[in-house]
Amino acid sequence: MTEKGDAMKNIEEVTTEIAIVDKEAVENLIYIIRGQKVMLDVDLARIYGYETRRFNEQVKNNVERFDDDFRFQLTKDEFENLMSKKSTSSWGGTRKLPYVFTETGIYMLMTVLKGDLAIAQSKALIRIFKGMKDYISENRALIGTDDITRLAIQTSENTAAIAKITDEMLRKSDLPKIFKNFASSDTGKEFLIMNGQLAEANVVYQGIYAKAKSSIFIIDDYIGIKSIMHLRNVNPGVVVTVFSDNKQSHLRRADLNDFRNEFPGILIDFKRTNNTMHDRYIILDYGKRSEKIYHCGASSKDAGKKTTTIMEVQDRAVYKQLIDTLITNPVLRIT
Repeated sequence: MTEKGDAMKNIEEVTTEIAIVDKEAVENLIYIIRGQKVMLDVDLARIYGYETRRFNEQVKNNVERFDDDFRFQLTKDEFENLMSKKSTSSWGGTRKLPYVFTETGIYMLMTVLKGDLAIAQSKALIRIFKGMKDYISENRALIGTDDITRLAIQTSENTAAIAKITDEMLRKSDLPKIFKNFASSDTGKEFLIMNGQLAEANVVYQGIYAKAKSSIFIIDDYIGIKSIMHLRNVNPGVVVTVFSDNKQSHLRRADLNDFRNEFPGILIDFKRTNNTMHDRYIILDYGKRSEKIYHCGASSKDAGKKTTTIMEVQDRAVYKQLIDTLITNPVLRIT
């Protein structure tokens, strides 16, 4: 039996124990396709105790939750290349090309698949990624700067994905506890108030930036690598301009270069504010019909660490002269 076959056998033998805890077996079922770590629908179906057909039916019934970066169907070439890496295959005969799920897509399965096994799998996944974060924190001295940046980007994505899902399960009774720990660095999550609603900070920023169709202006004198990482899911072709004096030099050139190497398709320019700004703002699609302006109470690098609020501005016209002036400011050099 092949290594992949052994891994699947280990999973199939699991009954009351959750298969995902067998980390080595699951890692053998993870593939790199289109530069992303993915798992096949057939493998996930077995892990969650479904027939593949029934598993895909559950997903199809909730297809609006699974965008292309959550789940995609393999092309014929991708499928043949994947099968060529396996010495044996259980995919005999003609059938539809399989779907694969990214990490974010696997998180979304938590909200679709019900039952005790699914709940147990979900808890195990959250613990695994918490362990990743703890490992980075405890071993910073042993990990290179480039690796820390890449791992920080990945674990931030994981945390945001989990928070986006679990946010749907918040109950009114949870709010006092959340507010009690609002400014605590030990909570594991960072919350802010968006238009009067409590929300996870990273998810809010990523959600705002995802609305942009042509341009994003960020006005913030105290930017950091966290501010830039929020931009990693902007739509293709959107041009980002950061207006900042980079006070206290939180954003370093090495960090910016790491980000650009990791996400070469994201275009970010920098201009000075010339020490004219106190508040922070995000402007989407300036001058277009889809224009939006958000007033941010704290710097995005600190959002959630202390009580902060983001509100959408209704009267945008009063900001036009300010924005037009900022656009003419000189370039900011990140050193």
